[in-house]
Amino acid sequence: MNADFDLPYPHYRCPECGKDLPVGEARMTVTCAGHTQKNPVEFSVRTATAADRSAIERICDQALGETVTDVFGSTFDVLDGINLLAESGGQLIGLMSTAVFGGEITVVLTSVYPEHQGTGVGAALIDAANDLAAKRNLASLRVAVTNDDIPLLYFYQRHGFAIYEVAVGEAADRFGSASPGFSAIPVRDEIRLRRNVCNR
Repeated sequence: MNADFDLPYPHYRCPECGKDLPVGEARMTVTCAGHTQKNPVEFSVRTATAADRSAIERICDQALGETVTDVFGSTFDVLDGINLLAESGGQLIGLMSTAVFGGEITVVLTSVYPEHQGTGVGAALIDAANDLAAKRNLASLRVAVTNDDIPLLYFYQRHGFAIYEVAVGEAADRFGSASPGFSAIPVRDEIRLRRNVCNR
């Protein structure tokens, strides 16, 4: 991952004013369930093909600044992964990049464009990853999130993942220091979560 967490690309969108926000400017807001719903979006999920390379590179550029990321003590290139795409109107709106690693489906990257967050795209990508694991007779999905990334920790736990390990200092060691991340929280640790595969 690019060590500059505050890339000049938006990662979130303010629900109050609609402003697109880079990681460091984002803040948490607690609302009731009635105020968190967005207008539904029609979309479909499919496995990427070679023709999707440019679209995948674009969403990775916005999310990471590159296609390579380090999780679970290993380096993964999204372009080499099993990539699940969410599309609406022929346009890529979300990506979940996975790899078979350590006998599990490892989620390497999840990214949904800010204007489509909160519309069910991420949940549909998790369902697709679950189905991928089931077809390969793999028992679980796992994902790693840095300690600052409260939105992703919320998202994964809300969708059945449970924390099983914290690699204390892993992220700070990887980048050479505890750089500011989401809401300027220092990025220090890698939090690892797992979810058993469900037969749907």
